[in-house]
Amino acid sequence: MDYLGNTDLLNLPKTAFLASSKIPVDLVLRCYDWATQTSQSEQCVISGFSSRMEQDILHFLLKAKCPVIMVLARRMYRDLPEKLKEPLTQGRLLIISVSSAIRQSKATAFARNRFICEQANTIHFIGVTKQSSLYLLKNLFEDKTASSI
Repeated sequence: MDYLGNTDLLNLPKTAFLASSKIPVDLVLRCYDWATQTSQSEQCVISGFSSRMEQDILHFLLKAKCPVIMVLARRMYRDLPEKLKEPLTQGRLLIISVSSAIRQSKATAFARNRFICEQANTIHFIGVTKQSSLYLLKNLFEDKTASSI
């Protein structure tokens, strides 16, 4: 595992946000409301920020300056995206790479999502159906699953 950023964030209570690549339209605004509300608190959010909804949530969280842990399902960035530079230097971002693979695969994404669930105190699973790759994890981590969104 590779780490870039503030590893002290691992000591904070963490809320995981994991969204399926396909989510019902009615959940979109509720997720944005959750992100806005969460960003006003100092709750640390952990996610892969891979799906479109997760990327949108990352935008809200970084803009509001709350602590974020981003977990990659591939090797660490060679060139850090511009939007991550300021949060990283401010100490409110930790990037963790759980794989040395060049590209994300289904296997590395599952390993990443499992790691996220293991690290989190509370997990929000969004848009998960029986066909979703998150379905197994939702069942495995049922005791940590929140239902507020």
